[in-house]
Amino acid sequence: MMDVQVSFLDQLFSEGVLYDSGVDGLYARSGEFEEVISRFETFALSYGKDEISEAMVFPPGMTMQNFETSGYMKSFPQLAGTVHAFCGNDHDHMGLLQCIAAGDDWSKHQKPTQVALTPAACYPLYPILSRRGPLGEDGAYVALQSYCFRHEPSRDPARMQMFRMREYVRAGSAEQTMAFRETWKKRGEDMMKRLELPHHVDVANDPFFGRAGKIMASGQREQELKFEMLVPITSEENPTACMSFNYHMDNFGKVWDIRQADGAPAHTACVGFGLERLALALFRHHGFDTARWPEGVRSALWG
Repeated sequence: MMDVQVSFLDQLFSEGVLYDSGVDGLYARSGEFEEVISRFETFALSYGKDEISEAMVFPPGMTMQNFETSGYMKSFPQLAGTVHAFCGNDHDHMGLLQCIAAGDDWSKHQKPTQVALTPAACYPLYPILSRRGPLGEDGAYVALQSYCFRHEPSRDPARMQMFRMREYVRAGSAEQTMAFRETWKKRGEDMMKRLELPHHVDVANDPFFGRAGKIMASGQREQELKFEMLVPITSEENPTACMSFNYHMDNFGKVWDIRQADGAPAHTACVGFGLERLALALFRHHGFDTARWPEGVRSALWG
């Protein structure tokens, strides 16, 4: 499997689709790669465009307070990243420069800031919804996009450390959010057919950490809270999750104090599109020359 991963990554480098940075999972992207992502976003936003109540784009960082409130460190400490910065005086600066000159670890001169790297595109949305007070009868239906960070360096090009997620998020009643998720599972299938990508949907779980995480992962699968759209990219045997369809029940409603119109904790659900992964899937199955992609695919993306 690793040989296949390295082979595809090397092809992406040699074809000028991605550019090596020297750090696994951190790559520069070509203009053509970015155009495919832009075309896919337009394609994805053509679904459900009349249903959304608003759209937002988030920066790659979120407040440390909101990051801690999310509970991410309880479940995924192995993936988290935080922003540190130099906060010292002239004397401290001299010490930092001496460390660098000596080839020593200079990170001890850095201190935590109030910023964490965003691990999931929907996380910054929930405190915004909470501050607005109770939702209306129709709830909220938000299209959003964000760069995300997860610390899992890999030679698998589909497992980047910094990547973008396009999401639709639904907040409201259990019935509204469950109907939203089921609708998007069907739409996801239609999207993959139009893009002529091999795919299947399967129940899944998040990568919860540690012994307790195994119990949480098992519960998530048993309750069928998470489904993924799997597409072969670097492996036929272990296809990559390119979309996810998630029902959070009222967990985030309770954590963030998001209320339905009747005062009950809101239920939430989201559908996420891994933009880099979907672009990679298209290059993997249709070749590196986008002008020679199948007519149906080009029609879906270029119109």
